[in-house]
Amino acid sequence: MADITMYELPGCPYCAKVRSKLDDLELEYDVIEVPRSHDERTEVENVSGQTGVPVITDEANGVEGMHESDDIVAYLEETYGSGAA
Repeated sequence: MADITMYELPGCPYCAKVRSKLDDLELEYDVIEVPRSHDERTEVENVSGQTGVPVITDEANGVEGMHESDDIVAYLEETYGSGAA
């Protein structure tokens, strides 16, 4: 099991943006597809406090329920990409 888990909805352009960054950085990650109905997204709501996607968790760095695709992409670049120390 990978340290990073991504919650996504197939066809979501914001999710595709995050997935593309994960793939560009050649990171291992698990994907959990959420239901279309926001009312049924209890798992992602428990993790992040909201029902929108994408959401990631990163156990290696203590990240629980980060949302907003731009924030996730920036985090991944800073932590695993060229911004990493």
